[in-house]
Amino acid sequence: MTDSADRSSYTSDSAESGDGADPAAAGRGRTVFLLAHTGRPAAIRSAELVVQGLLKNGLGVRVVEYEARDLPLPPEVELVSECTPEVLEGCELLIVLGGDGTLLRGAEFARGSGVPMLGVNLGRVGFLAEAEREDLDQVVERVVTRAYEVEERMTLDVLVRTNGDVLHRDWALNEAAVQKVSPERMLEVVLEIDGRPVSGFGCDGIVCATPTGSTAYAFSAGGPVVWPEVEALLMVPISAHALFAKPLVTSPDSVLAVEVQHGVPHGVLWCDGRRMTELPAGARVEVRRGAVPVRLARLHHASFTDRLVAKFALPVSGWRGAPH
Repeated sequence: MTDSADRSSYTSDSAESGDGADPAAAGRGRTVFLLAHTGRPAAIRSAELVVQGLLKNGLGVRVVEYEARDLPLPPEVELVSECTPEVLEGCELLIVLGGDGTLLRGAEFARGSGVPMLGVNLGRVGFLAEAEREDLDQVVERVVTRAYEVEERMTLDVLVRTNGDVLHRDWALNEAAVQKVSPERMLEVVLEIDGRPVSGFGCDGIVCATPTGSTAYAFSAGGPVVWPEVEALLMVPISAHALFAKPLVTSPDSVLAVEVQHGVPHGVLWCDGRRMTELPAGARVEVRRGAVPVRLARLHHASFTDRLVAKFALPVSGWRGAPH
């Protein structure tokens, strides 16, 4: 099993070659895939700048056709017809420009290929992103010189059963959320961990999350923030009508289950807020550590604590630090 934030480093020979080297030599024979939220003017301009920088340094760039229609791209850019893991073959990196939704789409795209994803945040929070819009020049430079590290982030494998039969299989990077459908009725569930019942109650839903997802939906539901290098699974109730309905943190090898009770309105399963599956009454959702991680390219060694403070604009004025 891989750690939730295993790291490996990449350093190019060109980064050590000294002055006088051909600036395009570092990129020859290398290809980068670019994915962008083309509905945003900022993403279109950012994509243009990134493509120009990569091509100037000899790297090939690959883009999906329906996004290319909205981007001012030179003819050297390679176009592919669809976003499938197969079209990432031969690419060393997937650069994603956009907000949280676009970054999750990129993770969905990259997971099946094993290609690392480098996110540039053009949205509001962007915990999965490694850089901001103003860092584009640095992004291009680091990609050209391969001056980045790769982290492997834990994922979830999700299984839905009805009457013992497998109804649906899915996965998630952030969370698998079981939610009610009818606004006027609560969802009645029983929670289970490692084959043993924990508690049952009415609620708006249950979020099963990874450490990466602890700052996403689970955070909004009142769950704890978990550092990415911690190996754990989270189970967080949403608006539960119960005395004991606290967030739970379990072993990464635990199996979490949410059973939707018979005789109540059906629910839905959302994986990363992108893929929805209906859950009939009596459905059972099983969540375990995913077999395939998502690989994230990292440019900085900044601690997760600093990232947390920056993303949530936390007040830290007055801090003096440990005495020396």
